[in-house]
Amino acid sequence: MITKQAIRKGVEVQCNGKTLTKEQIISKGENWSEQTENFFRKMLKQGGEFKVNGNKFRVTVAERTDIDSAGNKPVTVPPLPGERTF
Repeated sequence: MITKQAIRKGVEVQCNGKTLTKEQIISKGENWSEQTENFFRKMLKQGGEFKVNGNKFRVTVAERTDIDSAGNKPVTVPPLPGERTF
């Protein structure tokens, strides 16, 4: 069963051109097989276009920003003297 926690913030799911809410996604997935649910979860993470049971889905994942929970950018550590960089 797909849960609300599986549908992360910044993920937009469209079915046949209409944007779905979390509740609508969950209700569509109630009759899916375990294999179909696992595929849908994978697509929620990576995004893309696909069909499930004759419905055309488009999952758009917001671009990931490298900001921590406090809103800080990541700290880059300068290389050590003599360390090779690739």
